[in-house]
Amino acid sequence: MLKDSQVDLCGRTDFTRTAPLLARDEAFSFACAGCGGCCRGREDIVLSGFDLWRIAARLRLPPRTVARAFCRGSIGRVSRLPVLRLAPLKEERGNCPFLTGNHCAIHDAEPLVCALYPLAQEITKDGQVSYFLQPTQCGGQVIAARVGDYLARYDVPAREAADVRWAQVCMELEDTVERLDALFEPVFARRMQEKLWQALYYRYDFAKEYRPQLEENLLWLDSELKKLEGMQMRHRTIEKSDR
Repeated sequence: MLKDSQVDLCGRTDFTRTAPLLARDEAFSFACAGCGGCCRGREDIVLSGFDLWRIAARLRLPPRTVARAFCRGSIGRVSRLPVLRLAPLKEERGNCPFLTGNHCAIHDAEPLVCALYPLAQEITKDGQVSYFLQPTQCGGQVIAARVGDYLARYDVPAREAADVRWAQVCMELEDTVERLDALFEPVFARRMQEKLWQALYYRYDFAKEYRPQLEENLLWLDSELKKLEGMQMRHRTIEKSDR
């Protein structure tokens, strides 16, 4: 079983890419038995805020309700940001909560990690997107494709702008949270985490477009963090004056 400290926004914290990056016109191949094995025993399916919004829209439930029913939350050991991942069902031998038979019950709203598999994605701070092939052990039919064709088959290009924006937001927030973590006393640090959960995952209406809500939430978060920073500074000033 993976510990919370082993998973962060980028997935496994002990993962080191050894496979080369693939150009979009480059060919790759992998073996697939169509058994759904990649949906079993996985505890590292990390969701972005966009993933959660898509699942919420598919189920027509508020994002927080979906998270409570199907996910596990923690704070990233490296990023110090909220991390949400699908929670395997113990009574179903660790299956993904959306696995029905050998098929995904939310295939049209599956998380990016699942849509990409066996490819994986890297995004840089300047928004450059690269892909690489993960090792598979299922065996079965050999599937060969060009990277670009494979991505298009699962509508990855259509969501790429949102995924890039999410990644950039998280990378920017890491620096902010690191600074504030060093400043805040525990009570203010906890409040900051509550605001981060809201802005990144929960403060969304599944019936409205995702990107405008994300940008609105970031403005709200910036305002809330400034308020908390001001409260912390005033609290320290009062403490000093009482000595």
